[in-house]
Amino acid sequence: MGGMDAPAVATGFAALDAELPGGGWPTHSLSELLLAQAGQCEWRLLGPALPALVQGGGRIYLIAPPKQPHAGGLLQLGLPAAQVVWIDATAPADRLWATEQIVKSDPAGAILAWLPQARAEQLRRLQVHAQGCSAPVFLFRPVLALRDASPAPLRVSVHLEAGWCLGLRIPKRRGSPLDEVLHLAAMPANLVSAIPPRLMSIPAPAGARWSSVIPDARTLGRAAPHSFAQLPIAH
Repeated sequence: MGGMDAPAVATGFAALDAELPGGGWPTHSLSELLLAQAGQCEWRLLGPALPALVQGGGRIYLIAPPKQPHAGGLLQLGLPAAQVVWIDATAPADRLWATEQIVKSDPAGAILAWLPQARAEQLRRLQVHAQGCSAPVFLFRPVLALRDASPAPLRVSVHLEAGWCLGLRIPKRRGSPLDEVLHLAAMPANLVSAIPPRLMSIPAPAGARWSSVIPDARTLGRAAPHSFAQLPIAH
C-alpha cells in the first residue's frame, strides 16, 4: 500500500499531527524515532496513540525494550498486559529477525523495536516489508544515526525538556523537514493533579545509555536462530 494513500494513526498531540503527513503516525512504512538515551522518551511520545490500537484485539509488540515492561504502568496508559507482547531478543541479529517476522505477519496493533545498530541495507529490507503492514512500525535508534541516510520515510528526533515536556525535530518527512523544535506537553493525564508544582520543572530520570546496552555491531551480520523468547509482562 504505502505512500500518500496509507492511513495514519493520530499521535494524541494535535501539534504533532499537524506536522506529520497524513495527520498522524504513518502505517505501511517505517517511523524512525531517534533518541539520546534509550528508555527515556518512548512511552511519553507513543503512549497517547497506543490504546486505540489495541481496541478490537490488537496487540503492542515490544522487541528488545531497554527495560522490562510493567503491567501497572501499561494499564495506566490504557494497555492491558494481555495485549502487550514482549520479545526478549538480546543479540542484534535476533532483534532484527524478530522485527522482520512480526512486520511480515501484518498484525493488528503496533510494532515497537529497539534496533540501535541496524545497517542501512537491513532497514531497507524492513521498509519493504513494512509497506505490506497495516500496523505502525516504530524503530528506536540513537540520535547519532542521523548522520547516516535512512530508508525510513519519517525520522523524528526526540529529547526530554523541563516541565515533563518533549522536544521534537522532524529531519525527514514527506515534503520539507521541520528544523525548529516542536514542544509537546507529555505528562500523563493521571499525573497532572498528583505532581506537586515544584516538581513540574524537573525532568524524568535518565534512561539507559545506548552504549551500555548494545553489543558489537559486527554480530548483526550473523543469521538469527528461528526462535526468540516471548515473555510475560511483570506485575
